[in-house]
Amino acid sequence: MMFGEMQLSKTVIVIRCKRSRIYSNSDFYHNVLQAYVWNNNVYIKASPTAEPVQITENGVENKIFNGIPDWVYEEEMFGTHSALWWSPNGNFVAYAAFNDTEVPVIEYSFYSEDTLQYPKTIRIPYPKAGAKNPTVQLFIVDTKLLPHFRSAEISPPAEIKSGDHYLSVVTWVTDERICLQWLRRIQNFSVLTVCDFESATENWSCPQEKQHTEESTTGWIGRFQPSVPHFAPDNATYYKVFSNTVGYKHIHYINGSQVSNKELHVLLFALPFPPHPGCSTYYCRKMGSNHPNSPKCVSCDLNQERCQYYSVSFSKDAQYYQLDCHDLWYQMILPPHFDLSKKYPLLLDVYAGPCSQKVDYSFRISWATYLASTEQIIVASFDGRGSGYQGDEILHAINRRLGTYEVEDQIAAARTFSEMGFVDKDRIAIWGWSYGGYVTSMVLGSGSGVFKCGIAVAPVSRWQYYDSIYTERYMGLPIASDNLKNYNSSTVMARAEKFKEVEYLLIHGTADDNVHFQQAAQISKALVDAEVDFQAMWYTDKDHAIAGQAHKHIYTHMSHFIKQCFSLP
Repeated sequence: MMFGEMQLSKTVIVIRCKRSRIYSNSDFYHNVLQAYVWNNNVYIKASPTAEPVQITENGVENKIFNGIPDWVYEEEMFGTHSALWWSPNGNFVAYAAFNDTEVPVIEYSFYSEDTLQYPKTIRIPYPKAGAKNPTVQLFIVDTKLLPHFRSAEISPPAEIKSGDHYLSVVTWVTDERICLQWLRRIQNFSVLTVCDFESATENWSCPQEKQHTEESTTGWIGRFQPSVPHFAPDNATYYKVFSNTVGYKHIHYINGSQVSNKELHVLLFALPFPPHPGCSTYYCRKMGSNHPNSPKCVSCDLNQERCQYYSVSFSKDAQYYQLDCHDLWYQMILPPHFDLSKKYPLLLDVYAGPCSQKVDYSFRISWATYLASTEQIIVASFDGRGSGYQGDEILHAINRRLGTYEVEDQIAAARTFSEMGFVDKDRIAIWGWSYGGYVTSMVLGSGSGVFKCGIAVAPVSRWQYYDSIYTERYMGLPIASDNLKNYNSSTVMARAEKFKEVEYLLIHGTADDNVHFQQAAQISKALVDAEVDFQAMWYTDKDHAIAGQAHKHIYTHMSHFIKQCFSLP
């Protein structure tokens, strides 16, 4: 039995459906209109007591998704269970439809209670790198005359529609204007379209002159995808973050239509703060003929000894901005009563995925806090090539070659740390989860001689095993005419022989729908074939997060492993 919750003002309505799945976008217009998805079909209710109006009829489990994303769109593009978007006044609702009919299916066992004689088999359409992708359509439904309605499809522009593509961002501007962003499968080219409802014809028009194109010649679009546009009060001009000609992310002002000289707009942009490429300052420029066009620095007067890297975000109407700052290239969590004359073991905490950032000023209590405070272990992190917020030259250094520079830089950082007088160079370890587990495994398999041991949790082991949207964004296609060579040279299994030189703990959940258990299974197989002695732990029926009671267990188990590696009591 599945349960779905839909919230109406402060009242929660619980809907129970046998052998059915119901999803709600939990978005009501004035607590009256409601759109929801049931059995992969979209329904709209004109009021809480009205009969639902079925908008789509072709929904099929694991094949046709209406108003909800399939697995890969939810994970890599939308980051939400919903693919429904209400217009500001509730006259229209947009929804995306996904066809996964030709998408390959991943299957894994779910063991459930010990009284279950045969395990369940979970099946999920999951496009891996180079595999058939879902197709996507965007529809807008006119809800003004419910139970009668009109549904119109908005097609992508020709330069997108001609090949495999994605719908990446949906933004309502007004009740009769919507902004869509489309992306080619090879994610270095995107087109933003602005579409208007024409009352006379009751059609949607997306004129070419309102399109905005982004293209990257060094990597991919945006941090992970095109940035969301922030429209100004005129509902025509907007602000958008993308790289300038020298490869730094800036806030750009885009004049989408003719704008009166009397209107005022503010532009914020970043300039690198010499001599550190990881630093930046932000400037403010007022747009309009009645204001001087010289920029004003809004971060120069702040304490530069404390912060050298700043980021800015606009408020909804672009009248205010929020200024944040970041500082160092690496960070260390030191034990209490730290003594420079002593030698401490060091654990390198790594993620190192594209556009990631481990080094920041965010306060957090974590496993690293415990290790430093209780076990007297230094925990360090380092942001190398491929990490974010340092310009496209660093970000795109790993474009089409994952498993190279981001791995080499972690080794180089550990070597630097080992030369610090308070670090015991014979007791250096590394650990990571997900992409961090991949980098950990690649580092340990490098034969660098720097690390004594390491832990990889839910690691990728071969990029052909991972999903298409994420992997192809950074690696292209695994075919001979594109980037197959680098796919094949970036596997953990190819380094199995070198694991004889280190102590290795491999951990994975058997029900991981993201990084499949297949990834760890192939590492284990390669290590066994190479006669490598290693440790492994699996978590039955646990997904990528390894949550619940297993969460406590995994950190206890990893703590024991690290303490044993460092010969701690």
